[in-house]
Amino acid sequence: MLKLYNTLSRRKQDFQPITEKTVNLYVCGMTVYDFCHLGHARVMVVFDMVARWFRASGYTVRYVRNITDIDDKIIKRANENNESIQSLTQRFITAMDEDSAKLGILRPDLEPRATEHVQGMLDMIAQLVDKGFAYQASNGDVFYKVRQFNDYGKLSGKTLDDLRAGERVDIDGHKLDPLDFVLWKSAKPGEPYWASPWGNGRPGWHIECSVMSAAHLGAHFDIHGGGQDLQFPHHENEIAQSEAVHDCTMANYWMHNGFIRVDDEKMSKSLGNFFTIREVLETYDPEVLRFFILRAHYRSPLNYSDSHLEDAKASLTRLYTALRGVDVAEGSVDWDHPQAAKFKQAMDDDFNTPEAIAVLFELANELNKDKSSSTGALLKHLAAVIGLLQRDPEQFMQGDAHSALDIEGMITARIAAKSAKNYAEADRIRAALAQAGIILEDSPQGTTWRRA
Repeated sequence: MLKLYNTLSRRKQDFQPITEKTVNLYVCGMTVYDFCHLGHARVMVVFDMVARWFRASGYTVRYVRNITDIDDKIIKRANENNESIQSLTQRFITAMDEDSAKLGILRPDLEPRATEHVQGMLDMIAQLVDKGFAYQASNGDVFYKVRQFNDYGKLSGKTLDDLRAGERVDIDGHKLDPLDFVLWKSAKPGEPYWASPWGNGRPGWHIECSVMSAAHLGAHFDIHGGGQDLQFPHHENEIAQSEAVHDCTMANYWMHNGFIRVDDEKMSKSLGNFFTIREVLETYDPEVLRFFILRAHYRSPLNYSDSHLEDAKASLTRLYTALRGVDVAEGSVDWDHPQAAKFKQAMDDDFNTPEAIAVLFELANELNKDKSSSTGALLKHLAAVIGLLQRDPEQFMQGDAHSALDIEGMITARIAAKSAKNYAEADRIRAALAQAGIILEDSPQGTTWRRA
């Protein structure tokens, strides 16, 4: 049986869906005011892998990943650019889709936008006010009354006494309690707004996900996911809002992927070690980045560095090299095969992709010895389950770089030089290609090339 680590219970649990063989999965998506960074890449790749594995395991998956398209940062950036909010957010949604497609990420089943669900947010806030969980402050904002919800802190493990104003909690003189958080923000001059019973304004961030998840998956669903940084306060606040309104458990399982660090430091703009997906893909093949993310367990910290990316590139190249020249037939995985069963056991153990990828290397080692079509097929079909090794090996090896070089022409000239016993010229051509990052490989079948 598939087991996953539940942040709520702080242990691994057998996965028991609410409806047999059905998974309703909600993941907190991006706030679209800039290009996606490495942290976003990890969230997208991890939950793409999760959805793929559930489907490979015979589940029907409804995967919802929201888009936050109204937010303080969005308003600030649009004003700085002298650009409409709609233009800004659509531009970065398009960029996000381009980046995720390069990383081999399948589109979620639904990608609701916050601005499409404002009426639902107004309805939920009204219910919270009616039930005594929310109040309008003197400045017009509507706040959630944290101490009114007895289970506050059950996801993060924090107690109300441990939480102090100034520690990840905004100090606001209009609140009844420093721990209270905003549900509805009163509009400031020049800001976008919606009409509401509490005056013109816009929703707070936390209420957005409570409404969108309920709208598309129901008040009670299977799995809620996101980055570890969202566990508190965002996910804690979602639980407080949703469960106060619906009087039921919001999600049975909470999954959080680990942080990304850069050279063992927290990734941040202030430290100058902040990388967008696009910046990384200027140097590395997108599949190398996907492989790098999946090679670590999703809950563990992931340390980004050039040396680690180079190692991931070399490892992925080993797998593609094993498939080189092997005729692999179309088909599906025979899960009764011992190595397929081992792969499945790893994935069923809280999506243990490092162990699953180790099985791929076992198969690659066998394939290097026997060049068997059946071994190659199993390697490729297992890798497909987590979105790897789906390109022609030659295309991966050669990539799309070096278009300015006439590589094939230089190889032909080198062959001609060797035939004429002009070995100095042949060596010169090999060295020139090596200088450009092109490695030649001679065999009885001829000369092929790959990137260094």
